[in-house]
Amino acid sequence: MQSLVTPVHTPMAVEDLEARIRKACGAFDLEPMAPTGIVAGDVSTRRIGFFDTVVVALDARHVARGARAIRQDPGEHLFLLIQDEGHCRIDQGERSTRLSPGDMFLVDSVQPSSFVYDGARSNQLSIHMPRAEMVHRFGAMCTGGIAFSQSDPLWLAMRAVITKLLEEPLATQQLSEALLSLMGAYLQGMERGEQPRSGQTLLSRALAMIDLNCADPTFGASELARRLNVSERMLQRHFEALGETPRHRLLNRRLELARTRLTTTSSKNGIAGIAYDCGFNDLSYFYREFRKKYGLTPGSAVRCH
Repeated sequence: MQSLVTPVHTPMAVEDLEARIRKACGAFDLEPMAPTGIVAGDVSTRRIGFFDTVVVALDARHVARGARAIRQDPGEHLFLLIQDEGHCRIDQGERSTRLSPGDMFLVDSVQPSSFVYDGARSNQLSIHMPRAEMVHRFGAMCTGGIAFSQSDPLWLAMRAVITKLLEEPLATQQLSEALLSLMGAYLQGMERGEQPRSGQTLLSRALAMIDLNCADPTFGASELARRLNVSERMLQRHFEALGETPRHRLLNRRLELARTRLTTTSSKNGIAGIAYDCGFNDLSYFYREFRKKYGLTPGSAVRCH
């Protein structure tokens, strides 16, 4: 199976690699295979669609996230882990799953987990998805650790979308939502007959509409409520579970889209053209909100790239 990424395995102190993993993924403890305290690996981050993504390469004995690490760093995410090279055994809850190249596992960061490599070289792609949002989209069926079977046709579709996201990071809205929709279809297949609550259905539809329409400057919270056939106040109540408002969600999506375009491509119209293409009509507002969110100006984001 063709690899999705090509990371570099660099010899380094186990403390250094552990620190890189903690910075990118949260509190994890790493145990090397050799008593020398040296491991070969690397950690790199990138943005694909609307997802923060981490590539982890290592040859350790195992990596673990125990109860103490969870208390220190709750980091409530679901990690869609894709085994790209080598093998890994994941222990989470009552499940023990062996991953071969191409296998996927949805790791729940709020539950203890262990990743066993036994010193074999391994490359993994980890797509980070906010846990609260996923639970509101799909219910509790997405928690606790889920293995995706390669024998299921939906696995092949998910693999194709992930490959496309890696190749075309600018195609954010449709591809990001396609991945979530395929994942939801897989989970629903596991829980056939169980219907989501109406609040979850409304929030899921609202999130999908925002992802698909965020680049449209005429699309706002009132238009979202109109399309969902609910009042803005009712829509607001459903978003309270995520700790944000529909307007804040829409603004964040536009800023994320703009950051992706600023750091991956050039525009004939420059920063202003990218801002307008990402749904901003007011350039000064775009600059102010971009700096507030990322701590740097749009121009600095381009130069950093």
